Amino acid sequence: MAEAITVTPQQLAAAKKAVVSSSIGAALEWFDIIVYATFAVVIAKNFFPESDGTVGLILTFATFAISYLIRPLGGMVLGSFADRKGRKNALTLTLMLMMVGTLIMAVAPTYATVGVWGSVIILVSRLVQGFSAGGEFGTATAFLIETAPHKKAFYASWQVAAQGASMLLASAFGYGLTQWLSEEALYSWGWRVPFFVGLLIGPVGLYIRARLDETEEFIKGEKTKTPLKDLFINHYGRLLAGSAVIGVATISVYMILYMPTFAVKNLGIPATAAFLGGIVAGLVTLVGVPFVGHLADRFGPARIMTYAAVGALLLAWPLFKLMVTAPSVPVLVIVIGLLGVIMAFYFGPLPALLSSLFPAAIRGTGLAVTYNVGVTLLGGIAPLVLTWLLSVTGSLNAPSLYYMAIAVISLVGLYFVRGRYNQP
Repeated sequence: MAEAITVTPQQLAAAKKAVVSSSIGAALEWFDIIVYATFAVVIAKNFFPESDGTVGLILTFATFAISYLIRPLGGMVLGSFADRKGRKNALTLTLMLMMVGTLIMAVAPTYATVGVWGSVIILVSRLVQGFSAGGEFGTATAFLIETAPHKKAFYASWQVAAQGASMLLASAFGYGLTQWLSEEALYSWGWRVPFFVGLLIGPVGLYIRARLDETEEFIKGEKTKTPLKDLFINHYGRLLAGSAVIGVATISVYMILYMPTFAVKNLGIPATAAFLGGIVAGLVTLVGVPFVGHLADRFGPARIMTYAAVGALLLAWPLFKLMVTAPSVPVLVIVIGLLGVIMAFYFGPLPALLSSLFPAAIRGTGLAVTYNVGVTLLGGIAPLVLTWLLSVTGSLNAPSLYYMAIAVISLVGLYFVRGRYNQP
């Protein structure tokens, strides 16, 4: 029988403070991302008005995707910084950069005001936000795992739960603003309101992060001056397997984010109804992920994630087929809600699984690079790819095939993680 772990009140207090601090950063990061995707149609008209509807959306999502191309670079720079200078310093830096990106987006002048420079300004906003987000997950996960005295999967899962809170809040803003504002007000100033609200989170997060203590594991552990070099030379197999594993988590998020646009543009469902699905998925994630974290501590993250990936593979086609053949508000909410369940069971254990792949000396770098390579290649470009697939194939079932392909990639990654790298 495993020896019981004695946890002191001081350790519990430190773990709870780490959860709050990391969750605030994750909430701001994802709130900004989700709001951008939620108001994609509005942003397309404000910043790419010279294009037709489909091309404008593609350009909007292309700007969204470009911000993901810089995330691996942000992961390399900020993850390496966390391994050399400490988790606390890196957490503060990422949050400051995130606030800058959100502020630029909130005040960006439209095409009607400054012409093409408006498009350039939101691109700069996305690049700053993407760079900062590149370091947030890895640093926050390393901090949570190293601070938690026990139940590490449970504590690490809270930053995923914070993403659910962001999804819930962003979708609620989308529903409220489209319901209560006129189209003219929504397109002129209403879409900016959520970005300004998101900025309010930042100062609170900075205050909390300034009062954190550095993790004991980082202080006492061995250090390396070249964490990035060590990662690519000695742990590239873990990097590749971990990046593949991220697939179902990230594609589930972006499939949920894509649904309002898909429903409005292709199924004739009112935008206000489409946002209800995001609210449901956000609630499922916020409430369900900590529970899944408990299960991961008991049964192992990889086992639970494997079942969730198989579920994603089997349910993708029937769910989209149902929504396309019977488009209605209840069906849309059910489909997005089920995607939220898959996301919760897969994404919840993911931080604990990835952190176990890398030694402490390069944990920040390994987590940041692995996560952002996976998110960029398998999730960040998804809205752009899905919009393009629909325009080229004309098949409304195309998104389900893309989702199934990502599920297969994740199952391959989990096979290597469980077999070669001995993760239970």
